[in-house]
Amino acid sequence: MGLGKALRNSRLLRAAIVIAGVFILLPYALVPLYRFINPVSTLMVWRWVTGERMKRTFVPLAQIAPSLPLTVILAEDGRYCSHHGIDFQELRGIVEDAEDFDQLRGGSTITQQAVKNLFLWPGRSIGRKILELPLALWMDLVLPKRRVIEIYLNIAEWGPSGQFGAEAGARFAFGKSARQLGAGEAALLAAILPNPKVRSARQPRLDVQRLAGIYRARASRSAWAADCIRPRRTP
Repeated sequence: MGLGKALRNSRLLRAAIVIAGVFILLPYALVPLYRFINPVSTLMVWRWVTGERMKRTFVPLAQIAPSLPLTVILAEDGRYCSHHGIDFQELRGIVEDAEDFDQLRGGSTITQQAVKNLFLWPGRSIGRKILELPLALWMDLVLPKRRVIEIYLNIAEWGPSGQFGAEAGARFAFGKSARQLGAGEAALLAAILPNPKVRSARQPRLDVQRLAGIYRARASRSAWAADCIRPRRTP
């Protein structure tokens, strides 16, 4: 009897290890496919499974006003074009300033945020960071910077009721397509990340307007920050 129970426990343990291994390794297999396949985020899947409203139209980066990716880069990840998925300079400063693990926050690059949205869960935890960091390095290795920002802009949540991606966000906030966004509108959309349920580009409070003004000013003098996502010119 004891031997049978031990065998069952052993099988359950092996099954749990296999399931955990698949859970950990599956994102590494999926990321290269996202060069060609337009992905959805875990939050989108969750809203679909639970029957909540979700609106998203995936649009290529070429169909998004250039001011939006530039402003988002300057707002979220100023060294996006120079790091390899993780901004170790920013991360080092955060670790040095934190007194304990509970204070480790922020410092996430656009690549890390894309990884989190695609494969992980919201909130802050050391466990999630441990999974997120190598995945961000892998994504940066196998996907071009232009594709990473394209995915991020199309999976980010940009509205209070299931508006995902730049196209849905632009239409909800301004009644126009992402292609038609002006610099000020792009700055307002950048300013409501990462909390569009509290911040609104449609009816921006003074703090959102102030933040958008800062981002717009940065974008007007720092166009070089988006050099790595510009389409390659063919001779």
